[in-house]
Amino acid sequence: MAQDTHNFIQNYTGLGAFGMDRKTDQETIMFYLQKFSEDRFMAKFIPRLDQDELQEIYIFINKMLKQHLSENEYHNLFLKDR
Repeated sequence: MAQDTHNFIQNYTGLGAFGMDRKTDQETIMFYLQKFSEDRFMAKFIPRLDQDELQEIYIFINKMLKQHLSENEYHNLFLKDR
């Protein structure tokens, strides 16, 4: 059974604009990240990135995870391995 979900994007009716207010900014980031991680899109996009771009994305994501999640949250919420 699949553990990952992308339910937010299925029901989102907000603006999808950044810079208006905190709530809209958060929703827009959720929208973008869920659209960004869609399998068909990733299959086209990832091969077009050079090695430096791949590393930049990896470093940024890991930095944010370490900065904003505890070790338990990282394993439970992100990796889903506990």
